[in-house]
Amino acid sequence: MEHAESPGLGTVMQVQLAWSPRPQEVLLENLSLPTGATLADALKASQLVREQAPGPLEGLRCGVWSKLRPLDHLLRDGDRIEVYRPLLVDPKEARRQRYRKSGSKRAGPSGTSV
Repeated sequence: MEHAESPGLGTVMQVQLAWSPRPQEVLLENLSLPTGATLADALKASQLVREQAPGPLEGLRCGVWSKLRPLDHLLRDGDRIEVYRPLLVDPKEARRQRYRKSGSKRAGPSGTSV
């Protein structure tokens, strides 16, 4: 992505914010931020965040390029910000539930049923 000059702001960078309100749905928002902006600055500038998560930003779990980052993380031009949904079910429990629902038995390492 290219740096641009904005009147009165100096150098501007472009980042993309991704929000997934529910499984299989992703909302994207492109943001223009001043160079030196943090993750918190991006969240404050985001219309999606204002609509989807009114309230304190400290309650949001966010990352950049799939890595969890603190709100004071400095962004770079072209970064992809991801806002993570809270887990409703522990991942291990979700696997157990899927296994029970399918009713299938999987083969163990020696080929025996587990």
